[in-house]
Amino acid sequence: MRIGELSRRTGVSARSLRYYEEQGLLTSSRSDAGQRHYSDAAVQRVSLIRQLFDAGMSSRVIASVLPCVDVPGDLGVAEETFTSMMRERDRIDADIAHLIETRDALDVLIRANSRHRAELSTAPEPVAKSA
Repeated sequence: MRIGELSRRTGVSARSLRYYEEQGLLTSSRSDAGQRHYSDAAVQRVSLIRQLFDAGMSSRVIASVLPCVDVPGDLGVAEETFTSMMRERDRIDADIAHLIETRDALDVLIRANSRHRAELSTAPEPVAKSA
């Protein structure tokens, strides 16, 4: 199928599909006119690539994980893929911990602002000086 058909079937833009190919995540053959042609299996591959991106993986990490799909019976590839996925999970855990710390710091500021607003709402109005 051509790139437009793959884009339609996957909901992924042609630009993204070309990017996936540039990154070595997706392959195509070329016609004599230079048009890309993809196999039917490309639909499932693009779906997997989207899942991996949605899981927060970069194209570099995805490229390191995909060989497990391409060579499913190779224990060495499976071990490398497992290591990559665990490293990504650890990175995400660290990101989550940082976000929690950031949220907690913001909560402190919100509480301080709430107290300040409460003090302002109960303070007497300043008396205007007459001229």
